[in-house]
Amino acid sequence: MKLVFATHNPNKLKEVQQMVPNHIELINLETIGCTTNIPETANTLEGNAKIKADFVTNTYQLSCFADDTGLLVEALNGEPGVYSARYAGEQNDADANMNKLLDNLKNEQNRTAHFKTVIALNLNGKTHIFEGKIEGVITENKRGHNGFGYDPIFQPNGYEKTFAELPLSIKNNISHRAKAFKKLIDYLKTTHVTG
Repeated sequence: MKLVFATHNPNKLKEVQQMVPNHIELINLETIGCTTNIPETANTLEGNAKIKADFVTNTYQLSCFADDTGLLVEALNGEPGVYSARYAGEQNDADANMNKLLDNLKNEQNRTAHFKTVIALNLNGKTHIFEGKIEGVITENKRGHNGFGYDPIFQPNGYEKTFAELPLSIKNNISHRAKAFKKLIDYLKTTHVTG
């Protein structure tokens, strides 16, 4: 079964490829010749995931899923949330985003946060939504070199290390994305779709 993951991000593709069962061939936007940067104009994670999946399905007539992820910080009323990737500007610079977040939390005692991933799957003419969430705290400094995005400043509850310090094998078991993708993959296993 061939499925398009609507992403240009090679890190995300690599992370998800490790979770997908062998009978599913996961391809990305480059593989289908889509170089468009699909605009994320919705004000919810679910809305953005759906925009991306619909664009690929409508333009290329392919089964597709797309995700949108946000980091929601309690003391900042859920910021950066839907704007996580471009929190410090449209250049989507991970370091600038982290620096801005750390700066905004400088005098905050409450560093509680959670990551949330929403996946929209377009399959057989229907859209299915899957969600995953992980609770944690924002550290005071960046730590670690694995992962991407906000991983160096997010420490999941029950762990002494940030996502960027944990091995990918552990992160892939506990992360928000892993939880959402587990639901997606469990669903795909039960649909008996071939193609």
